[in-house]
Order: sequence, then structure tokens, then C-alpha cells
Amino acid sequence: MGRQIDIDSLRKSRLYSEELGINLWGNEDGELFKWFLASLLFGARISETIARHTYRIFEKYRLLEPRAILRAGWDFLVDPVMREGGYVRYDGITSTKVLRNCETLLEKYQGRLKELHRQACDNRDLERRLTSFHGVGPVTANIFLRELRPIWEKSDPDPLSVVRETAVQFAVDLTRYDRKSEDFIRIEAGLIRLKKRRGGKPD
Repeated sequence: MGRQIDIDSLRKSRLYSEELGINLWGNEDGELFKWFLASLLFGARISETIARHTYRIFEKYRLLEPRAILRAGWDFLVDPVMREGGYVRYDGITSTKVLRNCETLLEKYQGRLKELHRQACDNRDLERRLTSFHGVGPVTANIFLRELRPIWEKSDPDPLSVVRETAVQFAVDLTRYDRKSEDFIRIEAGLIRLKKRRGGKPD
């Protein structure tokens, strides 16, 4: 029997996008790209704190759309952006990943993530298209897509194992909730934070 937790508190959890001041509810390309950029950072081999701070540095230098990032170039991303963000490793790798994915987004989807969604046949094709981006694996794709479930018709990634396991641990019946609902994605975010507070990793 799992330990009980206040489900109402989980349903009020802040989304990770909301913590960064990103508003996905309007389904606007500018906000979607901000979340894509943040997801690339959160999916890298760095701490969540550094990823969040590095996103703020992108924000500080007004590098929140693909063309601006490409104009800035690799050297500028490594230093000052990654340096100020707190990177001591993977700064060059992450800079390359961000730049190459901005190029891919412009070349294949006119720089618009909504166009990526439009072209996808279904949720699996959407995930396949995302994981075809440079350095984007299933976890990074999940980070990006899970908060878009209520907004994008074809966004419906399976919850990560850490979400399912933490739900069992705290007697949260995820099957009671529509995966495409706001309640579900807030509960999901809350479960991930709960696991992290207890020393787990979201993968």
C-alpha cells in the first residue's frame, strides 16, 4: 500500500514552463520555442538549477528565437551564455545542440514548432520527429511534450517511469485522470518534484 499524499496539492502544482514565465496555453510559436529551448537545457547532463539559470541567461541576452541564436553563434553561446549559466562541462556540446536544432527547425519547419505538430501524422510521429533533432532523446522529447498534452492534439507521451513509480509509492491513481487534461500534467509535474525532493532522478 502506497503512502497517501494530498491529491489537491498535486493538482495545484506549477508546471515547469510556468516557473520560467513561459505561457504555453496560447499555443503561440514564440512561447513554444522558449519551451523547446528550455527542454533542450533540462534534458542535458546538468542539474535542473543550472538548466533553469542558463535559460535565464538566454533570456538576458534576448536569445529566445532561432534566428537570434544563430546570429549569436557558437562562441557567444559557450561564453558568455553557458559560462554565466554555470556550465563547467558540456558547454560546447550543448551550444552545438542548440544551434543545430535551430537550423533544423528553420530548414524543416520554417522555424515554427506548430508546423512540426501540423506535419506529424499522430503522437508517435510527433515524438519521432522530435527525437530526430540533434541530441534529443526520449526524455528531452517527453519534457517538451508532456506540458503540451492539453494544447496539442497529437501530444500524448507516455509518462516517464519515475512518474508511474512515484504515483504508486504515494497511492496516486493516474488512471482516474484524462492524460490530456490540465489536472494530469500538474499532477505529473508534482510527482516529479516529489521524487526529486526525495533524492530521485526523473529518468
